[in-house]
Amino acid sequence: MVVSARDVKALRDATGAGMMDAKKALTAAEGDMEAARQILREQGLAKAGARTGRENDQGAIAVAGDGTSAAVVQLKCETDFSAKNESFTSLVQSLAESVLDAGAAAVDRHAGEIEDLKLVLKENIQVGVVERLEAADGNLLDSYLHRQDGRGVNAVVVEGSGVGADALHQVALHIAFAKPQFLSAEEIPAGEVERERAALLEITKAEGKPPQAWDKIVDGRMRGWYAERVLLEQGLHGEKTTVKSSVGGGSIVRFVQVVIGD
Repeated sequence: MVVSARDVKALRDATGAGMMDAKKALTAAEGDMEAARQILREQGLAKAGARTGRENDQGAIAVAGDGTSAAVVQLKCETDFSAKNESFTSLVQSLAESVLDAGAAAVDRHAGEIEDLKLVLKENIQVGVVERLEAADGNLLDSYLHRQDGRGVNAVVVEGSGVGADALHQVALHIAFAKPQFLSAEEIPAGEVERERAALLEITKAEGKPPQAWDKIVDGRMRGWYAERVLLEQGLHGEKTTVKSSVGGGSIVRFVQVVIGD
C-alpha cells in the first residue's frame, strides 16, 4: 500500500517517530492512523525497555504547594537537553500537582504520559524522588526552586514552627545553596561521629599539639565538621548568625531537598 507524505508527516508530528518508521507503521496498518500509532508505541516501548539500565542523572524537579502542604517531584532522564524540553518540564509540574492533591501514589496516574515521553525523547525516563509534606497545625511551609535554563534543578521545602514567613524563606534559600545533610546533630549516626572524632584526634596528635589541649582542639574541629553537615549549626547565608539563632524562639521542624545530579 502507498501512503501519502502528508500522513507520514502527521504521524511523525504526533509520535516523534522517524520518517521511515512512520512510513513502515502506516503501511503495516494499511493507512489507519490510530493503528499505526499503536504499532509505533509497541515498538518504542520495546526499545525503551532496553534503555532502562542507562544512566539517567539528569532531569527536572517541580514543586507545588497550597500554603499548608507541598509536593516535590523529580523526573529523571539522560541528558539536560531532554530535561529542558517543554513537554518534560510540563509533565514534571503535572506530577507535582497530582502528588499535592492526592499523595505520592498519584504519579501512577501519569504512567501513560511518561511512556509517551520515553518514545518521543528516546531516553531512560523515570520518576525519581517523590515527597509530600503537610504542615502541622500552626506551622508554616516555605519552598524554593532554583531554575536553570527553564527547568527546576534544586528544590527545597522547609517546615517551621513559630517562625515568621520571611525568616523561614531565608532558611529555605540557605538550604538550597548550603545543602545540609541533617537538620540537627542528633540525626547524624553515632558511629559516623565517633569515626570523625577519632580521626581528628589522630590528626591533632600528629601535629604535635600538647596532650592537655587535645580535647579542646578536637571539640573545636568537630564544631566545624557539624557546621558543614547540620542545618541548625550552619551560619545563615555564610554569616556568623546560625540558622538556629536566626529563627529566634521558633524552630525548624524538617526540610526536604532534591538536587539534580545528587
